[in-house]
Amino acid sequence: MTTSTPPGISRATLSNPADLIASLPYLLGFRPADSLVLLGHRVPGTTIGLMVRADLPPRELQAQQADALIPRFDDPEHNGVTAVIVGGSADENGPPHQTLAAELERGLARHNLRLFHALWTPEIEPGAPWLCYRDPDCGGVLPDPQETVLAAATTEAGFVIFRSREELAAVLEPRSPEAIARRADLLAASPEPLCGQDMSASDVLDAAVTELRAAFLRQRHGEGPPDDDQAVRLAHALMLTPIRDACMALAVPPHTSLTREAEEVWLTLVRELPPPHRAEAALHLGYTALMRGEGALAGMALANAVEADPEHLVAQLLQTAWNIGTDPAKLTGLADFSTAADLGLSPPPEPGSAEDPGQGRRSGPPRGMR
Repeated sequence: MTTSTPPGISRATLSNPADLIASLPYLLGFRPADSLVLLGHRVPGTTIGLMVRADLPPRELQAQQADALIPRFDDPEHNGVTAVIVGGSADENGPPHQTLAAELERGLARHNLRLFHALWTPEIEPGAPWLCYRDPDCGGVLPDPQETVLAAATTEAGFVIFRSREELAAVLEPRSPEAIARRADLLAASPEPLCGQDMSASDVLDAAVTELRAAFLRQRHGEGPPDDDQAVRLAHALMLTPIRDACMALAVPPHTSLTREAEEVWLTLVRELPPPHRAEAALHLGYTALMRGEGALAGMALANAVEADPEHLVAQLLQTAWNIGTDPAKLTGLADFSTAADLGLSPPPEPGSAEDPGQGRRSGPPRGMR
């Protein structure tokens, strides 16, 4: 299942059902296949709220699926749902999965929610047919998803769209299982590689910030993944609670060059660190993606964090918030700006500005890590 909220992009008007269906990859972050997608309508019904995608169930579980998904929209913010079913083939009786569409309509009625539209398409591709479940004269063919208004808006906002959910999941896979195994052994032998003789807690925090600065510099300069020594030091750095709190602040405000750079660093570390240390990088990736409205990536990253460390309370909290479709704006309080400032993790001056280190000041860390 994928739960999401709309990406933080400029308002885009979807003028007809075909545009809405074709825009689903840009709302979800990937092209859904064999899926049920429910799009909540916020009161008064003109904007999209919570979005939920689930695999199409077997016939005997259709009522159960409707009963499980519809209550997520039963709140004061929503007054109805548009349902889009992707998959199957139409025949002389109309679109497939009509029992599922009927179960959804009955379930929505039980919660006093309106079914705005019930739509079907076999796949989200240019020229694919689409039909309405409630009006046999309602239908047509899909436009090219890449030519929709929402495609332009999401591209401008910097979102990446994947061909499938599996393709998205693959970006979180370890780059080298052998490197992961080596680093797990190194951390088991020396679980606190930043701690030296006679170092105070403040000294260890300074060393951790230095490691993070170096990681951002490597990312900025395209130097590739960390080596074993760098990876184990970063693993320890991210486990320190003040560092975790400060790194959360790098996700807010979303849709900036800073958050994008931080997201790239966290994604790299998700692929380079062993469990349970990987949980910290996956947590930051999930939180950053959640703040940016990329629900699919956020959900996968947070699941990755909980899998790496099932006892990680912050990851559990965020995964629960994601699962129920919490508005990301309500989660900005997790970003500890005071700790970030205390540790010197704040946006640096733009290159070429009067405060740019290259203009006479002492050389500083990369964007977002000063």
